[in-house]
Amino acid sequence: MPSIDYALAEYSELFMLLAAFAYTVAFLAFTWDLAQSSRTIKAVEGKLAQPDSAAPAKSEALAGARMSGSGGAPASGGDSYLADGNVRGWNNADGQPVAQTADASMGYMGARRNSARVAVALTVLGALIHTAAVVTRGLAAHRVPWGNMYEFCTTGALVVAVVFLLVLLKRDLRFLGTLVLALILVMMMVATIGFPTPVAHLIPALQSYWLIIHVSVAVLASALFTLTFAMSVLQLLQADRETKIRAGGTSKLGFLRIVPSAQSLENFSYRINAVAFVLWTFTLIAGSIWAEQAWGRYWGWDTKEVWTFVIWVVYAGYLHARATRGWTGTRAAWLSIVGYLCVIFNFTIVNIYFSGLHSYSGV
Repeated sequence: MPSIDYALAEYSELFMLLAAFAYTVAFLAFTWDLAQSSRTIKAVEGKLAQPDSAAPAKSEALAGARMSGSGGAPASGGDSYLADGNVRGWNNADGQPVAQTADASMGYMGARRNSARVAVALTVLGALIHTAAVVTRGLAAHRVPWGNMYEFCTTGALVVAVVFLLVLLKRDLRFLGTLVLALILVMMMVATIGFPTPVAHLIPALQSYWLIIHVSVAVLASALFTLTFAMSVLQLLQADRETKIRAGGTSKLGFLRIVPSAQSLENFSYRINAVAFVLWTFTLIAGSIWAEQAWGRYWGWDTKEVWTFVIWVVYAGYLHARATRGWTGTRAAWLSIVGYLCVIFNFTIVNIYFSGLHSYSGV
């Protein structure tokens, strides 16, 4: 068996630290973008609300808008809420979107936001350095780098970042950047502080090609569940804001002005959860096949196996309830959040406090 390359392992830890730093700055940039965009929209709304300054404000807004798509709504003053609950967006007198980040389809629209562009660039930089950290960790151990909780968390954080960046190619989810980067940083901190594990060879039970198949798909499914968790949280906040405005009130969460409607967030989250559910189903099946090869049985009611099945049941219930029982809105969002909390419980509490055949995957 090849010896451990401890020099590469040290480089991996250095790269991980640099990636965390880049993600932290990106998190701050995304947060600044939310605050700045909220203030800009509020200022333009205030100007257009005054008849004598409507024309200059309109000219200023249009001058700063660089449109890459269409989808303007009928003219309105302030947020326009339709009967189906969708937020059509805030528009000027000509029906052109003003300072709008994403429409209902989450396409790129509105004014250029330099802080958001910087945040995305920093996230790309962080992901590249993070990739170097994960790859050097694997090269140092001469195996795939997800044999323990430290490696699972760091690899999972990388997959979350990569999936988020890939989705950004087609959908403007930059409003989600603050939450996504926060979750990535939490995963990296949990790995570094909670599960610090030196580079080592795998135990015999993990020395199988099923490790690559089973764990890689589980990581990808978990990354997608992380995105939908963030979207569900924003959906709840946006739904509360929409309810208050319909009732004639106001909301103090100004950054939600650049977030799509709760219905739009729910629809997109549902599609991502459907894909993640298929991947999680494969994870469950692959784990059973691997268990038969390693321990001579497909299912043994081990704690890890039970909670993997519980996660499957929760998301199956979510998809079924929304598709056939009409569980939409906040109920669907809460089901999605509960499903993700089960994922977190499975990969933290179960690994640390419950003994079983999967205990080797804990720390």
